[in-house]
Amino acid sequence: MIDIIGDIHGHADELQALLKKLGYTKKGHSFSHPERKALFVGDYVDRGQKIRETLEIVRTMVESDHAIALMGNHEYNALCFHFENKNGGHLRTHSIKNIIQHYDTLKQFQNSQSEYENYLEWFKSLPLYYETDNFRAAHACWDYKSIDFLRKNLVNNRLTDELIYQSVKEGTALNLSIEHTLKGKELRLPKGVDFTDKDGTTRTDIRIKWWENSSDMTYKSISVEGSEIIPEIAIDSASLNTLDHYLNEDKKVFFGHYWLNGKPSILKSNICCLDYSVANGGNLVAYRLDDKEYLSNDNLVFV
Repeated sequence: MIDIIGDIHGHADELQALLKKLGYTKKGHSFSHPERKALFVGDYVDRGQKIRETLEIVRTMVESDHAIALMGNHEYNALCFHFENKNGGHLRTHSIKNIIQHYDTLKQFQNSQSEYENYLEWFKSLPLYYETDNFRAAHACWDYKSIDFLRKNLVNNRLTDELIYQSVKEGTALNLSIEHTLKGKELRLPKGVDFTDKDGTTRTDIRIKWWENSSDMTYKSISVEGSEIIPEIAIDSASLNTLDHYLNEDKKVFFGHYWLNGKPSILKSNICCLDYSVANGGNLVAYRLDDKEYLSNDNLVFV
């Protein structure tokens, strides 16, 4: 009896409206449902104008056992932005690009440093993935190899301070597993091709539909980005050898992260993305999980 909720990004008004639409009511300090529990897939901070309120709602629901909250890449990035590098600077560099990404969060905690640091501590308590006998959930991607590594090396599916320090070492198994799980898989575009993402950053890598069989796809069709500049040409064989996809016959899997547009709908009978760009005028989306074998658009609820 789980309601799985997508990326919120500081949109507390939409979150409250969605919870009420799902039948949750606020009693005391926490929203609750008499029969169901919420599962949030991450990305509570950055972009929106009610980040503190969003964190309060989600954390209170978790601590009163009315919700489960996963870590998103924005919570992980916030931790790395805060953690000081032992050799100077921070684990996530304080570049113009990164400062802009975190600006809304930092501004809303102005003069409340201790409150913000308390939330950073709470971020470390958030698991990176969730699995039952019937379904799986992660913020961006369920990559078999990555999840298997995290299962063996995290502490109760969570990051410790030492693991956070180790996680920024590029190319290590820990680094790649966290990148895949929280940020998704990427594919390098052919030489000379790039595009500008929603934040105005020029990129030469595309986020890919890891749930599709890449052997049947082009760079354009496997891209989540939808940019017109991405070429409609077959993916080169060297790249194909590195891309595994999620199996059609496997458990239902839920995630956010990808800023989809249009009317919310399931991607496959066992695949559901719940990020429909609430931070860009889109919908905040939930899936009401039931005991049916296959996912249905009828179970999607959104505001």
